[in-house]
Amino acid sequence: GKVKRTPGFDVVSKLPSFSHLSPSASVGGEVKFTVDLITCPGSCVMMNSNGKELEKDIEFIRYLEKINGLFEYETEAESLARPTADTFGVGQEGTHNRSATLDRSKMLRIMSMDRPELRGGLVKRFTTLDASKEMVVVVDPYSTGCVIVKEIQSRGYKVIALWTKGFSEEMKKHVPLSCGKISYHAEVTEGDNLGETTRDLYKTAGKLRIVACICGGEAGVDMTDALSERLNVRTNGTAGAFAYRRDKKVQQELIKDAGMRSIRQAAGKQWSDVESFLKSETFPVVLKPTDSAGTDGVKLCHDIEEAKDHFHNLFEVEAVNGGFNTEVLCQEFLQGKEYVIDTASRDGEHKTAALWCYDKRPANGSAFVYFGMLPVESDSLEAKLLINYTKKVLDALGMKNGPGHCEVILTAGGPCLVEMNCRAQGGDGNWRPLARALTGGYSQVEASVDAYLERRSFGNLPAIPPSPSKAYGQEVILVSYAEGDVIGTPGYDEIKELESFVYLETGVAVGGRVEHTVDLLTSVGSVIVMHSDEAVVKRDIAKIRQMEQNNKLFILKQTSTMMRAVSTLNFQSLSLGEAN
Repeated sequence: GKVKRTPGFDVVSKLPSFSHLSPSASVGGEVKFTVDLITCPGSCVMMNSNGKELEKDIEFIRYLEKINGLFEYETEAESLARPTADTFGVGQEGTHNRSATLDRSKMLRIMSMDRPELRGGLVKRFTTLDASKEMVVVVDPYSTGCVIVKEIQSRGYKVIALWTKGFSEEMKKHVPLSCGKISYHAEVTEGDNLGETTRDLYKTAGKLRIVACICGGEAGVDMTDALSERLNVRTNGTAGAFAYRRDKKVQQELIKDAGMRSIRQAAGKQWSDVESFLKSETFPVVLKPTDSAGTDGVKLCHDIEEAKDHFHNLFEVEAVNGGFNTEVLCQEFLQGKEYVIDTASRDGEHKTAALWCYDKRPANGSAFVYFGMLPVESDSLEAKLLINYTKKVLDALGMKNGPGHCEVILTAGGPCLVEMNCRAQGGDGNWRPLARALTGGYSQVEASVDAYLERRSFGNLPAIPPSPSKAYGQEVILVSYAEGDVIGTPGYDEIKELESFVYLETGVAVGGRVEHTVDLLTSVGSVIVMHSDEAVVKRDIAKIRQMEQNNKLFILKQTSTMMRAVSTLNFQSLSLGEAN
């Protein structure tokens, strides 16, 4: 990054063994990852009559390097969004360039074919005798929405896919590998008004009775609520503020009105609407669109200038789900662990299908890099707090029916909502085999379909997942510590041979480019591991992390490297060259 200050140089110069410092980096200059002579930020001569003291000082310098203590950089807006199957490989031609274009043509997806427990459902779901005469409407079925469609069809129901206006053709083709080929009874596009859309659906269904209208993705939330109400099937409705429950700002206002911990916030369509809030708020702050998907446009801004730039940028870029952002939300930055609670509800009865915790750590100079998503035991203290809080959130938002994907930060003062996504967890449903193994036979997918279509099956589901879990596993989000053009991927071959391997998805393949993982756009991919033996899972995860650390995931194209020794003369000549 761009150097703002060099506090590490001052510290090094005060070490007992310090003799001479020859820096090539200075305030206002750019520091890059050190890969050769040109990218080396300087050299330091150390000497001491006491060998142990010399060794101690050198170790301290290495520690400063490791924690990025040599330099203080000009801050950049930092993405807080987690990587998902929807975003791996963002960019064109398989590279990780900074583009808002989603190119899935070179996505590499590998699923284990030799795990018997992954084949088919683990629990047989029974349905009504006349399901073949009944129709289900799924609005904008993509990613996990396709998995839900498959589950509905497996029970004998016909499915109409309803596409909302402006939904991209590319996203319509976003079908998870686990779904194979997917087909619908019919596909209908939203009409000019709700009445026209309803008539088109009835006409398409013909003699088949429409028994449910289910959300298939973030973009379909609002239409699902309005349409299910019009079709007179199980619905969350659109009464009052609930009509805007997808709006992140409205969510916080509703839970605040219910007497629950909420985020300090302000929203607006113009900078003047939020300027006074930002001037009074402690930085960093979070900026995001009020009505887009959780992985879309969420940034951590460190000062008011960054916030202003990102505020205006959000109105210029197209949202991942299609359309343009209409309002920007500015919120306090919550400190604490981030959790996910996946739920399914029927007539106000809420059941927790799974709990997860995000594994976030510093890496490659970034403070927040996602390393994975881990299951949380339902009998733990944090789980009890989170489950109780999430049920109150669902009630406050009027979410009586269907799936919910709740993101919560467990702060020092207790749980606080980040956002409630009024649909199933995304990520192509790649987590489903793991979730079913953890519970012994069901996931949020089955629970959500039960909630709409099978009263008895839903009633038989436990209120919370069993504890201890029936298996072990997690999602491992891959991190790259190197960058370059990829000419080989030997790490993928090793990963798919791991005993606990379930699924691998990545946007980095031969012919593409990998960058140091620092945010959403530079995430490599995701691996699902699962096994009945905890030791096997731990061993395999350690193997993956070792490959990352040793840069064994990829073979990178070699570039010409300067082999000369680092010297003061070299630095001077490099500086002169840059000046010229």
